[in-house]
Amino acid sequence: MIRRGHAARATAETRVEAAWTLDGTGRCEASTGIPFLDHMLAQVARHGRFDLAVTAAGDLAVDGHHTVEDVGIALGRALRDALGAGAGIRRYASAHAPLDEALVLAVVDVSGRPFLHYALPVARRRLGAYDTDLTEEFFRALAMNAAITVHVMLVHGRNAHHIVEAAFKALALALDRATERDPRVADVPSTKGTLT
Repeated sequence: MIRRGHAARATAETRVEAAWTLDGTGRCEASTGIPFLDHMLAQVARHGRFDLAVTAAGDLAVDGHHTVEDVGIALGRALRDALGAGAGIRRYASAHAPLDEALVLAVVDVSGRPFLHYALPVARRRLGAYDTDLTEEFFRALAMNAAITVHVMLVHGRNAHHIVEAAFKALALALDRATERDPRVADVPSTKGTLT
């Protein structure tokens, strides 16, 4: 059975549709109006072996904040939907991702308990039309709405593009491993009997 999830979000500021297939091939169809964000979502799909489909229309004339955050919210909800009860998954995973001089660590617990620890200092404020401060907003929105614990930390690096891209790649690798089916686990990987 292929694990797929879908979510839609509509506010006075944005309209977002998101679909997440856990057992995918790395395909990404992203149209958010923010090219750098589309590029980062393609990294998540490709390196996590997920299939993602995201369309967003937001108030980009104001800035990208609402769009980036709401894309994170919708993707988090789609991920939660795809996971269902979480039976048979590995649950925990960590991954380092390098990009040239940058190295980022992401650690994930598909726990049902949303939390984000974000330690990714980036000196440069803009990457094209993308505000690098929004990376934290995306990660927080994703973690809170997927109900997962995420720690993302810069080990070292200087180039802002490299740091942010390495963070998305590390998240993809960790999520792939954490949501992977473990043939030794038939039920929910928790002594509580639930990932809520």
